[in-house]
Amino acid sequence: MKRKVQQAPALQRSMTAGQMEMISLGGAIGVGLFMGSTATIKWTGPSVLLAYMFVGLILYIVMRALGEMIYINPGTGSFADYATEYVHPLAGYLAKWANVFEYIVVGMSEVVAATEYLKYWWPNINTFTSGLIIILFLVSANLASAKAYGSLEFWFAMIKVITIIMMILLGFMVIFFGLGNGGHPVGFSNLWAHGGFFTGGARGFFFSMSIIVGSYQGIELLGISAGEVANPQKAIIKSVKSVLFRILIFYVGAIFVIVTIYPWNQLGSIGSPFVSTFAKVGITAAATVINFVVLTAALSGANSGIYSSSRMLYKLAHEGDAPKIMGRLSKRIVPDAAILGISGGILLGFILDMVASMYSQSTANLFVVVFSSSVLPGMIPWFVILLAELRFRKNNEMVMTGHPFKLPLYPYSNYFAIIMLLVIVIFMFINPDTRVSVIVGAAVLILATIFYLVRHRGDLRSN
Repeated sequence: MKRKVQQAPALQRSMTAGQMEMISLGGAIGVGLFMGSTATIKWTGPSVLLAYMFVGLILYIVMRALGEMIYINPGTGSFADYATEYVHPLAGYLAKWANVFEYIVVGMSEVVAATEYLKYWWPNINTFTSGLIIILFLVSANLASAKAYGSLEFWFAMIKVITIIMMILLGFMVIFFGLGNGGHPVGFSNLWAHGGFFTGGARGFFFSMSIIVGSYQGIELLGISAGEVANPQKAIIKSVKSVLFRILIFYVGAIFVIVTIYPWNQLGSIGSPFVSTFAKVGITAAATVINFVVLTAALSGANSGIYSSSRMLYKLAHEGDAPKIMGRLSKRIVPDAAILGISGGILLGFILDMVASMYSQSTANLFVVVFSSSVLPGMIPWFVILLAELRFRKNNEMVMTGHPFKLPLYPYSNYFAIIMLLVIVIFMFINPDTRVSVIVGAAVLILATIFYLVRHRGDLRSN
């Protein structure tokens, strides 16, 4: 006999399309870019620019596939719903729990990074105190309402967007006119003068993609926020088209400025290369502003993660796959227990990270290990989106006839993206810096699968 699934109460559609776009930007432009870029540049040198473009192409395919399905059937947790309906209930289950695990780990990484950025101004600040204050601030914003969360995320992302554009323009002034460099243009020689363009060869190029993939993860928040945005069809088309284009500009443009202005092999191993670059050429005021922006980016990424994973935990509770208390709604129509549960996980992870850092010689290496632990689970939504869209097309042939937002080159684009994501996972296992991380991610998925099979063995027998 099949178990009954309790339908989750609907969340309010109180967010605007503009806030929805900024949520996706906030989820994707975070600590992976500002702190993780140190590792990606170390592994592959200036060719990291091409690596960001290549992963951006994969992301474009994923987002078009998701947008195609959301246009027909928007809803909270959309990609997990599609996985359940068009792939297998296990795929939907893994997508939800992978999202929860991913954003607890990413949230922890964002908080760790934020405490490091605060030390730029206050070198002696207590790390635990600053981390606790950051987490409490984000919890308060998420408990207020979806509209309050959307407003906060809108301004977080707006600060990042405006300042990154200013940073890119300022970088071009340094490159072409020598601003901050005694009037001597830096030029483009740093792109090839220190070991060539592909300094790490093909291996280093694919190594860098593990962190880059992690940096881009979060853009699928479009699917989750679709349940709380007014006029979702119109918002989805606009958001998918614009968000990916903007992210590519910000990532590729910002990294281009870094590897052009400053020799890639001299970037510091701790902190953000964005700050190091401008401080080195003597523009200390710009370094201060950039540090403020990367702090905002870290807060924004953690903010988006708490929002995303709390909605997933809320759905899991109503489907009987998480404690019932996590399915509670507050008077403000937000899943308060799920928000507190996710935030508690981030706090616990932050404490464990502090303990681990006492025994680690390199903060940068520890960051890579922790951050990349979320990469494989974070890929699960992308895999299920690509697989679900294959079945979605076959099951909705009549609807697809007049669909205004089809995925180009279907189904070959799906197969290409799936294969390349698998190749990136293989190189994560080859890379000694991320091997432990991919094993941790795989272990989490295996344990979740075993738990599902045990819990739903009655359903499986009846089916």
